[in-house]
Amino acid sequence: MTKKIAIYGKGGIGKSTTTSNISAALSISGLSVMQIGCDPKSDSTNTLTGGNSIPTVLDSLRKGRGKINVGDVIYEGFNGIHCIEAGGPEPGVGCAGRGIITAVEFLKQENVFEEYAPDVVLYDVLGDVVCGGFAMPIREGIADQVYTISSADFMAIYAANNLFKGIKKYSNGGGALFSGILGNSITFSNQQDILDDFAKQTNSTITGFIPRSLSVTQAELSGKTTIEADPNSNQANVYKKLANSIYKNREEYVPSPLESNELKNWAESWSDRLIKLKQQEEGDFKI
Repeated sequence: MTKKIAIYGKGGIGKSTTTSNISAALSISGLSVMQIGCDPKSDSTNTLTGGNSIPTVLDSLRKGRGKINVGDVIYEGFNGIHCIEAGGPEPGVGCAGRGIITAVEFLKQENVFEEYAPDVVLYDVLGDVVCGGFAMPIREGIADQVYTISSADFMAIYAANNLFKGIKKYSNGGGALFSGILGNSITFSNQQDILDDFAKQTNSTITGFIPRSLSVTQAELSGKTTIEADPNSNQANVYKKLANSIYKNREEYVPSPLESNELKNWAESWSDRLIKLKQQEEGDFKI
């Protein structure tokens, strides 16, 4: 049975980097993997295809006047991973989320999941807003589980909290449920503490933490995932462990999002706490 996972995150949070490394880690463990990029930038699978952009479902449909073959939009990437990019509308025209809706409908009509029978499908979804097409993996129950990638920065946490609101809204109608937060670009222990506390406040869980690493930058500059470029590195082992945790995870629940004023007060309390810690550290170093 195919396990379908949606990974959300605000733009620039490392969503595609993390998703692609998880896909790569799952594939080298012996699983058949399909990754579907659901970001209008259409760059989700770049590091799985040698740094190359692949034709999107929307672009192919436009060029083919609505009629295309499945082979026109499914490309084999690293270690046999099937790569698909939903695409977006022409600049300044239409809804960016329309690509997801159109792509998913096309894949269902063509029985792609039955034909390719992947063990895991990962949807890489822009999480700045949870509306229209971007909410489809949640609203329609297309994904079995939902994760969000977040750093300790406020806007990333704000986006995660909005995602929780979307999951809560659609949960009674058969929508996908939540399975965990993936903490990304964690450098200091305080950043981990902030995300741990956010999870506690929202009755959610942390699936794993991903440290910031130059090996990721080096790998991406060569058009590869860390799993491919530096498979024996500490960072690659982090992704392998995370991929294994996600594949085995059976947690599915509705988180408890904070109201706007609650989130603001929570953030300000952490700001005050960090100011005190900073003052304490500066005082310790005074001569």
